[in-house]
Amino acid sequence: MTTGRSGRTVRDLRRGNRGAVLQKLYFGGPMSRQELGPATGLSSGSVSNVVGELIADGLLEEAGVVDSDGGRPRTLLRVSPGSAHLIGVDVGETRVRVELFDLTLTELARAETPLLPRGCYDVGPIVDHIRSGIGAVLAQAGVGTDRLLGVGVGVPGIVDREAPGGAVVHGQTIGWDAVPLEALLRATGALPQEVPYLIDNGARTLGQAEMWFGAGRGARDAVVVLFGSGVGASLITDGSPEGGSTEGTPLEWGHLTVSVRGRLCRCGARGCLEAYTGAESLLARWAERGGGGPADAAGPADEEEALAALLASALAGDPVARDVLDETAEYLGAGLSDLINLFRPERILIGGWAGLLLGPYVLPAVREHARRHALRHPAARVSIDLGSLGPNAVTVGAATLPLSAFFTTGGRRTAPPAAPEQPGWRTALTRRG
Repeated sequence: MTTGRSGRTVRDLRRGNRGAVLQKLYFGGPMSRQELGPATGLSSGSVSNVVGELIADGLLEEAGVVDSDGGRPRTLLRVSPGSAHLIGVDVGETRVRVELFDLTLTELARAETPLLPRGCYDVGPIVDHIRSGIGAVLAQAGVGTDRLLGVGVGVPGIVDREAPGGAVVHGQTIGWDAVPLEALLRATGALPQEVPYLIDNGARTLGQAEMWFGAGRGARDAVVVLFGSGVGASLITDGSPEGGSTEGTPLEWGHLTVSVRGRLCRCGARGCLEAYTGAESLLARWAERGGGGPADAAGPADEEEALAALLASALAGDPVARDVLDETAEYLGAGLSDLINLFRPERILIGGWAGLLLGPYVLPAVREHARRHALRHPAARVSIDLGSLGPNAVTVGAATLPLSAFFTTGGRRTAPPAAPEQPGWRTALTRRG
């Protein structure tokens, strides 16, 4: 294999060229071959060769024609939606959600399994929920695994993706201590060895989804907040306006100390932001003040239903419920001010099921408190809004993990490092016929 001065081989260059064309068409298409040259920086000959390969692999398809100035009509190209599949998994706070998507992230099937009793994060059942969910969505859509690029999994906690044997999860708030989740999922045999599991923090997957497809598009520096039973955040710096090169950093923002010797957090420390802003805390504080109570163990939806009841009480004028939400808005705003002062983002987006539920009520006060506590200059340039992708954004974001790998490999599915070498993506397509 020939190696250039930069150390890159011809294969590396071809893979990079394929990835550049796929990414440009994915986020900016449909486009003609003539438009792809200036858009990717490739020569017309390179574009022609790469497009020919990708069409032969079934990854691109024609999307109509457009007239050109004085010349022949130009054929438009786009990424073929049915050429590959992706699975996204959200290990959430009330349920495990599994979704199957086509290559353009159109949902094809969904399976949800409640966590019973509520908040039960025992590793064995969750692994089994993921395994059964994968089987269910593949069966619902009537598709096999030959075109499955991978399974992305969003989880609470810190993910060590460089651990020997695969990703390990440190989820202190859910009682996970160095859980080898990737190895456990691989051991279920739910998928062939060549299909990778890609595991990351749920706040980061939410952030990537919003930056690629949601309210974060066009921003280079943003913070995306996951507001549910607890709270977390993802920091995105130097993001691509087209979304294709975004890399977020998960922040354990919920465990920032906001009150020394304050309320006990579920992580075991006192005074964490999460102990004042997470949905679990809101319901506990409401109960302590004589309002409604936190969700009991009767079912996984109780926390969501109870929070909706708290909001309804506040909207109806109940002073206790209003005080709890007003206090929560102040803590959230103060917590956001720290992010503003530290990172000076262009945008802050709030997502997660609790954030989307309470956002329309508390967002004006959150903005006011954030600006009051932050330094004037960074506060003046930041916008604070809700995410736009809805409650399934973590699952969509999880599916972007194998999609990102797809771009990196130039559209060729590759086996996980620990697995035996498998046929390339083009060969897999050919075998399917």
